[in-house]
Amino acid sequence: MRFEELLDQVGSFGPFQLWNVALLALPRVLLPMHFLLPVFLAAVPAHRCALPGAPANFSHQDAWLEAHLPQEPDGTLSSCLYFTHSQALPNTTFWGAGQSPGQLEGEPSTAPCPQGWDYDRSEFSSTIATEWDLVCEQKGLNKATSTFFFAGVLVGAVAFGYLSDRFGRRRLLLAAYVSSLVLGLASAASVSYVMFVITRTLTGAALAGFTIIVMPLEMEWLDVGHRTVAGVLSGTFWTVGVMLLALVGYLIRDWRWLLLAVTLPCAPGILSLWWVPESARWLLTQGRVEEAHRYLLRCARLNGRPMGEDSLSREALNKVATRERVVQRPSYLDLLRTPRLRHISLCCMVMWFGVNFSYYGLSLDVSGLGLNVYQTQLLFGAVELPSKLLVYLFVHHAGRRLTQAGALLGTALALGISLLVTSEMGAWSTALAVTGKGFSEAAFTTAYLFTSELYPTVLRQTGMGLTSLVGRLGGSLAPLAALLDGVWLSLPKLAYGGIALLAACTALLLPETRQAQLPETIQDVERSAPSSLQEEEIPMKQVQD
Repeated sequence: MRFEELLDQVGSFGPFQLWNVALLALPRVLLPMHFLLPVFLAAVPAHRCALPGAPANFSHQDAWLEAHLPQEPDGTLSSCLYFTHSQALPNTTFWGAGQSPGQLEGEPSTAPCPQGWDYDRSEFSSTIATEWDLVCEQKGLNKATSTFFFAGVLVGAVAFGYLSDRFGRRRLLLAAYVSSLVLGLASAASVSYVMFVITRTLTGAALAGFTIIVMPLEMEWLDVGHRTVAGVLSGTFWTVGVMLLALVGYLIRDWRWLLLAVTLPCAPGILSLWWVPESARWLLTQGRVEEAHRYLLRCARLNGRPMGEDSLSREALNKVATRERVVQRPSYLDLLRTPRLRHISLCCMVMWFGVNFSYYGLSLDVSGLGLNVYQTQLLFGAVELPSKLLVYLFVHHAGRRLTQAGALLGTALALGISLLVTSEMGAWSTALAVTGKGFSEAAFTTAYLFTSELYPTVLRQTGMGLTSLVGRLGGSLAPLAALLDGVWLSLPKLAYGGIALLAACTALLLPETRQAQLPETIQDVERSAPSSLQEEEIPMKQVQD
């Protein structure tokens, strides 16, 4: 007997499953609000050197400013340099920070800002950039905050993936909620850049629990026919979080209060875990038959299929538990020991790196689109809704593999075409950026559903942890790749698009999972291998140890 047969008895899709999806909606809403928070938290407003006697109106570039601040090649006043001696002529041109005062005859002497910066407070009252002057020579530290955050997510994905396979999904979800709340509050109270980076990195590690646990916990209570619906519905909550972040960011312009606003909802999330069920699939793989029996009876009751204590026989549950209880202590090495799982793991790692690298490369760059940061964030969130609808249609009819590869290819094409668009073609630039964002979101939604179906129950969280680890590596490198525009303006987009194209090709090497039952054991995965892989020797003794 398989677990799907038990689900058929208690109801494989009904009020119990919908209630479970609703209870797990909050983590999906909170994740993008934290992951994309640097759009507002680390925003860099217009700034200039703080000079005695400067006019109070920041936007009023009068002769006094032009006499004290050099001009950039595009005619704007420099944000990072000032004239060591004020100039009599207001239209003095700045030739470049790399040239010394004596290189060109008559060139005025410039120097970095000696007394800090004045910031335009019209759009943001406070960001970490204005708090600790992370501009000009220190702008790399501003970008690094996102890199450190995603590095924390990377480490957390490994820890939560392994621990949730060992100790259960529900227990580790509680740990993720509590640690996210405590560390988020500590981040908002940071008194220095170093403290902020440390607490924000640890927050990323805690939030990784949401990314690893939520989707499998939903999938493991569903039958084959309804996994797509639940997966896309769960992904829609991410889109709600993206759009809600635009609203919250618009209403709260101070970074500390903004961080508090996206952290405090973890408190009701902790309370909601009282009603979140543990995965009965996982309980049976651990031989915890009585607990699984209790949750299955609850599922039957809520789905309108009341059963007595003896309706689900212990004998049947014990048979399922015996069949599925193969690996009691999951290990990351189990993902690489057998040929089929090794092939899946390596391909998924490349795919997830490309999905994260391109998605966050597009999502964290909200400049140059002719819209303010709030409008851009709202537009980027709105385009995700039709993307998810298309994902639902395509994964149902074309399958997971082709949908995944097609979404990544669309992302790469949108980025590639944008390289050919000039700065004068503003509408085209905006359209291509929004199109690329839509495709990248489609790739992200499909990746969660696809990957959770590829791994067996005994290693599902471990496999998700490994692929998420590599994916977050891509997410952590995406903000740093944006700094490549100093080498060549188009290099960041070329990098994002090239990696997305590589990931699209790799996705085609994965097996299709449409209409396939979730594998429970490593043997289930290996039995589905094509003949070329089955001919390899499978070290089953190692799997069973």
